[in-house]
Formats: sequence, structure tokens, C-alpha cells
Amino acid sequence: MAIQLERTLVNRILAHAQQTPEQEVCGLVGAGNGVARSVYAVKNVAAQADRLFAMDPQQQIDAMRRMRDSGEELFAIYHSHPHAPAVPSATDLQQAAYPAALYLIISLNTRGVLEMQGYRLRGQQVEAVELEMGGD
Repeated sequence: MAIQLERTLVNRILAHAQQTPEQEVCGLVGAGNGVARSVYAVKNVAAQADRLFAMDPQQQIDAMRRMRDSGEELFAIYHSHPHAPAVPSATDLQQAAYPAALYLIISLNTRGVLEMQGYRLRGQQVEAVELEMGGD
């Protein structure tokens, strides 16, 4: 079953990925009534941010609090791959701690085109999820 994402929400995620093209960016997507509606950019504090991401713990807590205060739940976790395809790495699988969340990976490794793919990550299992872009 395809996941519907509004184009404006996708554009905010892609714009975030382009802000620091040599480093991975990361963040959360909140949803209300199962519909993704908010993007929460979270600072990447990984020592090797060009190939790993680690969410700033305080910013992640703040984003989750803002989500809860807005009546939203965690819908997706996103991050970028500056120099790799939009597929989960071994590290991504090891660190996937929210099996109910959709994982969005943006690749900046394609010339002139940003690629975003969706996955369900459960243990070492990867399930690709079809993404459909909706209207504004």
C-alpha cells in the first residue's frame, strides 16, 4: 500500500537535505489522524556527519514534545545520504528503534535529481514502501 505525502511536506524535507549537501541531515515527521503534516528538523551531532547521523538528543525530545502538544504522533524519521543511494545502510538497520515509523532516506548522490525512498525497518528486515506525492 502506497503512503501519501503532500508535496509541500516533501519539499521541506528535500530543502533540508540540500542545506548541507556534504553532511547527513535528519529529522522527524509528525502526523495527525494518520496524515503526515509537520517536519521537525533535528541537528545531526554525529562525529562523522558526512556518512552517519545521530539526532541531537535535546532537539529530538523537543520535537517529540511539540508533536505531542500538537496532537500528532511520530509518522516518519528521515535522513539523507550525501554520497550513497537512498537505501538503508547496515548502520541504519542497527539504529532503527521505531518499528512503527516510516523511514525516509534522501539521496544526494544523483546528479541534478534528489531521490527519496521510504522503508519499514524491523530488526534486520527491510520493506520498501511506495511513496505517492499528493497536491499541496
